[in-house]
Amino acid sequence: MKDTIVSLLEGALTALKHQGVLPNDLQPTIKVDPTKDKAHGDYATNLALMLAKPAGKNPRELANALVEALPESDAIQKTEIAGPGFINFFAAADAAAQIVAQVLDCGDTFGRSMVGKGEKVQVEFVSANPTGPLHVGHGRGAAIGDCLCRLLEATGFDVTREFYYNDAGAQIANLARSVQARVKGLGPDDESWPEDGYRGEYIVDVANDYLAGKTVSADDREVTAKKDPDDLDAIQDFAVAWLRREQDLDLKAFGVEFDVYFLESSLYEDGKVDATVEKLVNAGHTYEEDGAMWLRTTDFGDDKDRVMRKQDGGYTYFLPDVAYHLDKWQRGFKTVINEQGADHHSTVTRVRAGLQALEVGIPKGWPDYVLHQMVMVTRSGVEVKLSKRAGSYVTVRDLIDEVGRDATRFFLAARRADSQLTFDIDLARSQSNDNPVYYIQYAHARVCSMLRKAQDANQPFDHALALANLALLDSDQEKAVLNRLARFPEVVETAARNREPQQVAQYLLDLAGDFHTCYNAVKVMVEDDTLRNTRLALGLATRQVLRNGLDLMGVSAPEEM
Repeated sequence: MKDTIVSLLEGALTALKHQGVLPNDLQPTIKVDPTKDKAHGDYATNLALMLAKPAGKNPRELANALVEALPESDAIQKTEIAGPGFINFFAAADAAAQIVAQVLDCGDTFGRSMVGKGEKVQVEFVSANPTGPLHVGHGRGAAIGDCLCRLLEATGFDVTREFYYNDAGAQIANLARSVQARVKGLGPDDESWPEDGYRGEYIVDVANDYLAGKTVSADDREVTAKKDPDDLDAIQDFAVAWLRREQDLDLKAFGVEFDVYFLESSLYEDGKVDATVEKLVNAGHTYEEDGAMWLRTTDFGDDKDRVMRKQDGGYTYFLPDVAYHLDKWQRGFKTVINEQGADHHSTVTRVRAGLQALEVGIPKGWPDYVLHQMVMVTRSGVEVKLSKRAGSYVTVRDLIDEVGRDATRFFLAARRADSQLTFDIDLARSQSNDNPVYYIQYAHARVCSMLRKAQDANQPFDHALALANLALLDSDQEKAVLNRLARFPEVVETAARNREPQQVAQYLLDLAGDFHTCYNAVKVMVEDDTLRNTRLALGLATRQVLRNGLDLMGVSAPEEM
């Protein structure tokens, strides 16, 4: 319907240009939006207000001219001019109801498009250090990142999911010392415990498995414990593999998979860090000061220059980040999206500056970033801070065990990434309309129940009869559902373009609300075969769109609740 209105307005513009009412060089972007108040129609445009000044016309006068120039269309029942010059469109009942036929015809593909035209996109998300179980912040990144990948695939992009393992540096060395201390029988209260040692119970599990000589398999390696308490390198190799496997199990429990696991250590082993330094030096953007090598990132918008190589000869974490992103570019990804925690905000400018300093053709503002804020978990209104397993934080597995995968995923992705999130365990567990996951899934299950009742009453759904009489869907409640169904493809496209999966979550909540309201106001199981089947068709279309939207969120669509 929206596309139809845009097309009609384009026809009106062409006619007014031919009449000399509008200049020929006007090429406006026509904006048509659903109305908030159905008394004002189904859709509205501010086109007359936009064109009034360049056309030298009064907005309401121009709105009248546009309405008069609109081509004839059976899809529009009437138009009205409101306020200073808004044009409101009322859709014809039978035209609006055709969305039901479209949804049922498209099925699982309704809402999908080829806007992306097969363009390669890489999405890096989670990328947790292999030093412990995934915490709730990683879970939020996993939910948002995976939903974003699903949205991009639904809009025609060729998506690669990537996990970057920081398996080098001080944190990994600290992990190895923590496990070694446990292997030797030490605890966090001992004087010789590492100063920044990891205290979670999982360290005890790693140490016990190491002493038992167990073999663990991670994505690209299999490591057998040497059982030697003094071989720190062997302990580190085993601990990293053990925790990589553990994180993989967390992700599988969360329904998240990756195409590529990229190791920070490989950047050093393959000489890519050194090659990046050489490129930066040759480009003339480095200098030596106080025994360190600096990159002049201020030339590219950073607030100060950054150290690349420290006085002791070691590289800062900033440099391998630049090398890693250069590798992404060289792999052919012109669009890269990094979903990370808000604590990475300071790295955005410096990484982009480092990539510009390479002078290899990487555009400004590359890569894209989606940064999520912290998550606070509460139970009975009190913050939950600790997990016995992790020792210092709430893990993703804790939440899944408490409230299930569906609620965990939905709650973590249903708010804007840049807003702080309170995860209410009691709400996520509740079977009430206040729980958005339950409310949406119940709408889906409700339609399934309607169909079972029809079947049990020997009144199975008649597809042909329903589609031949869609104009009967003319109540205000039914129209609200129809209009909401019609918006789904645009919501998917906008959510993908803006990198905002929460738009789909809000849409599903709105659709469920419209459906529940309609269900309570309009009786479905009536004696009249034609009316019953037509209303069942509306339910079926709603069920299909709910299922499609829930799939984009990685959430199930149960048939019974």
